[in-house]
Amino acid sequence: MKVISRYCFWPLFFTCQLLALALLSWHLAAQIHFAYPQGYKLLGLEAHIAKFAPLNHYKKEFEFVAPTEHWRLFGEISDGIQSGGKGLTTISYKLANGESTPFMHEAEIIHLQDVANLIDTFYAVGSLGALIWLGLIALAYTQKRRLPSLPKILLGFVVGLASLAAIVMAIGAKDVFYWFHEQIFPDGHQWFFYYQDSLMTTLMKAPDIFAFIALLLLGLLIATWGISLYGVNRILTPPKNN
Repeated sequence: MKVISRYCFWPLFFTCQLLALALLSWHLAAQIHFAYPQGYKLLGLEAHIAKFAPLNHYKKEFEFVAPTEHWRLFGEISDGIQSGGKGLTTISYKLANGESTPFMHEAEIIHLQDVANLIDTFYAVGSLGALIWLGLIALAYTQKRRLPSLPKILLGFVVGLASLAAIVMAIGAKDVFYWFHEQIFPDGHQWFFYYQDSLMTTLMKAPDIFAFIALLLLGLLIATWGISLYGVNRILTPPKNN
């Protein structure tokens, strides 16, 4: 039992910490709609939409929609996937004659509902990780455990990330990407959309916007991770006797 506690406590501790902070980072980013207006400007989405919107096979006149409306639409999508898919079917934009028209067709809505379901699962897993992590902090405090040294913590994360990167490179990033989507989304549900078939994809300039969001989330994760390590270290470090 002592051997298990010795070799499993800290790996479990840091795994649950990572889950909890990944969820926190996602939740914080979702409150500002993943900084879409900033990504919009950085990635040149206005020109991208102007180029591909006229080619859409299902929708028309989206090229005439103002950038602020693009931001609103993305915000409504973000809110929808954060709330279990609520409101996704009612997202719309206005045509030149003032008439409202649905922004997405059925396959896009189904895909975003799948994403919303996945996010619900992520919240459940992340919340469980947070509870276990807090419990382990309390246990470490009562058992007077000290955090491993910062070099050891960093080494552990570097080794873990390097191992993951090596596996992805060995298999192939594209193959891993497709396999991941095939595993998490139901069979028969479309998850890849060409720009000409999806205003949703055009609005996001997928996959470019996902790279921007990933960097945003990574920055938040690094910041919250550093703050949490400092806080946990203060909790677990006994006060110095004067």
